[in-house]
Amino acid sequence: MKPILPVAMATLLLACSVGPDYVRPTAVVPAAFGESAPWRVAQPRDNAQRGPWWHIYEDPRLNGLMEQVTLSNQSLKAAEAQFRQARALVQAARSGYHPQLHGGASLDRSRSYSKNSGSTSTTYLLSADASWELDLWGRVRRDVEASRAEAQASAADLESLRLSIQAELVGDYFQLRTIDAQKRLLDETVSSYEQYLELTRNRHAAGVASPADVLQAETQLRNSQAQAIDLGVERAQREHAIALLIGRAPAEFTLTPIPLDSIPPPSPPGLPSRLLERRPDIAAAERRVAAANARIGVATAAYFPAITLSSSAGFASSSLSNWLSWPGHVWALGSAIAQTVYDGGLRGAQVDEARATHEATVANYRQTVLTAFQEVEDNLAALRILEQEAAVQDQALRAARQSLVITTNQYRAGIVGYLNVIVAQTTALELERDSIDLMGRRMAASVNLVKGIGGGWDAADLAAIDGNGQQ
Repeated sequence: MKPILPVAMATLLLACSVGPDYVRPTAVVPAAFGESAPWRVAQPRDNAQRGPWWHIYEDPRLNGLMEQVTLSNQSLKAAEAQFRQARALVQAARSGYHPQLHGGASLDRSRSYSKNSGSTSTTYLLSADASWELDLWGRVRRDVEASRAEAQASAADLESLRLSIQAELVGDYFQLRTIDAQKRLLDETVSSYEQYLELTRNRHAAGVASPADVLQAETQLRNSQAQAIDLGVERAQREHAIALLIGRAPAEFTLTPIPLDSIPPPSPPGLPSRLLERRPDIAAAERRVAAANARIGVATAAYFPAITLSSSAGFASSSLSNWLSWPGHVWALGSAIAQTVYDGGLRGAQVDEARATHEATVANYRQTVLTAFQEVEDNLAALRILEQEAAVQDQALRAARQSLVITTNQYRAGIVGYLNVIVAQTTALELERDSIDLMGRRMAASVNLVKGIGGGWDAADLAAIDGNGQQ
């Protein structure tokens, strides 16, 4: 029983871990979003599509692109590999709970000399050694705690990157559709201006219009054609960006034009406190605080002695035939205690470093929370203000269209010159393009709001990473 007592006593002490226990840092959370005015309680929508967050836009082509992002995006593959690396580090830290076993075999042949003679001897040795450093002060436990928190932070980083890429794809997709709507408008405008040019030429042939009117009509037409062509540059770049996000070469990917003709769907963001659970970047920052807190315990444990139990067993013989026989059996048990007496302030500096690192992660966590609220408020404000602007813009556009019709009829009747028509055309076209651009900005704000509230992610998913570092 005597050899067992020290082990039993050490086991009782294993529950002790030096260093501070983790307490989640506080963060300022407002009772409500300041820009929550346009949001209302969601009404039942049994016919609405359900699933990942981008399904709220009810666009099958967008859904198909998202599936390719999950399968082929190279940045996500790299982040997934980094997450697996973090999980492996958890298991590496957990290995400190267990004894280390080593085995080996050796053959030694030696010769000794005396004054008148010499002798040769051979030693055959087969041995197994075990050593175990008792985790009396919780150094290993804190190391595992830190590694697990880092793995959870890595998992949240992966989800943060996934959400960012998904939002970028949705944003590029709707920007592409906005460009397609601008292109359709300009194509229709070019067709209309061609009719105006033909009308002006006919009036010039009849002696009613001047050559300047014809030149002005042609200038207006060619300028609109140039604007339509120029849109091709941005469209190609957006298309190439989408190809990159889904892991394909730009030359192998095309999207047929589909103009944007929808409005942002309702996306109630919920309570501000839920933002702390739905944002993966906030979860990652909080997990890094937990890891830094555990590292304080790891550094503090260096002040205490390390106690190691060891044992070895095997067979030793000078004869190969008797090597593995019981008379050649050997064994040994031992223990050791080691304590650093003087290190020139190294341990104190390491503890100070760990505490400073913890304070930095707390500050980063709180800053991440504040940034998250800013992003949500920014996009709530954008949706509210842009909706108001769209209402006024629609009124201005209706007035511009009516003005163009009246001015055209006056020109046909010879009441006004063609310059008045050009002014009315330019105003109407600018307002048409502004309306399309405004719709694109509203869709972008909608996407950014969904990203700001964390999409459909939840911090509870991190609990799936268990004590073995598996997910």
